[in-house]
Amino acid sequence: MLMAGTGLKAQGINPRQSLDKRDTWTQKDLMQPADLAASIANPKAKQAYIFNIGVVEDIKGAKHIGGASDKENLNKFRQELSKLPKSAQVVVYCGCCPFEKCPNIRPAFNLMKSMGYSNGKLLNIPINLKQNWIDKGYPIAAK
Repeated sequence: MLMAGTGLKAQGINPRQSLDKRDTWTQKDLMQPADLAASIANPKAKQAYIFNIGVVEDIKGAKHIGGASDKENLNKFRQELSKLPKSAQVVVYCGCCPFEKCPNIRPAFNLMKSMGYSNGKLLNIPINLKQNWIDKGYPIAAK
């Protein structure tokens, strides 16, 4: 239990940043790489809006936002989301490093959910984009 004067601000911690460090997704919020790759490969499938909110290569069809830990990029993501219906299937990913160390997925995922996107998903890239996507032969955007 915190005593008066020992809250997060008193400890020099920004409460908003501390919230962004928690995993707020559940298993149902995760999209498996194989499922997204299959959807991308199927021209008849309704395509998700894919956002690269990190600093790695772009998955085919992804819009590159940049690291969502940067306030400017997070605002850019907010602007892109505001153009979409709340029911749109939105997939965010980073893939720079393991989930537990990634500075980008939490701010982006939390923003997406706080804006009311009911079909928002986090691409399940627990290690990195190379191992969980590229090495499996899933589609990357042409450079």
